[in-house]
Amino acid sequence: MTLALVLAPALVLGAEEAKVVKEVAQAYAVNYFIWSVIVAGLGLALAASVGAMAQAKAVRQALEGMARQPEAAGSIQTAMILGLAFVESLVIYVLLVSLILLFVNPFAKYFVG
Repeated sequence: MTLALVLAPALVLGAEEAKVVKEVAQAYAVNYFIWSVIVAGLGLALAASVGAMAQAKAVRQALEGMARQPEAAGSIQTAMILGLAFVESLVIYVLLVSLILLFVNPFAKYFVG
């Protein structure tokens, strides 16, 4: 479809104008891939840093709870590990989306001719 949009002006316009249209389409393709890399990198960095802060807070609170009530340490530890797994799964989902943006490029067909 994008190729048709790039080649359609060649039928109406001259060769020079069609060349300019093709260069603009290639510039959009380059910009798409640049922004895909930037968004994937920033999203992963943000998710990893927020996830690490959330995990640190969970571990700190669990250790404080275990220090206050040593007899409840087993149940606190179980709940903490379950919570850490949920926080880490969110970071893994962001990694998956970032990898899809970088390598599969589901929206590239709209930007690349």
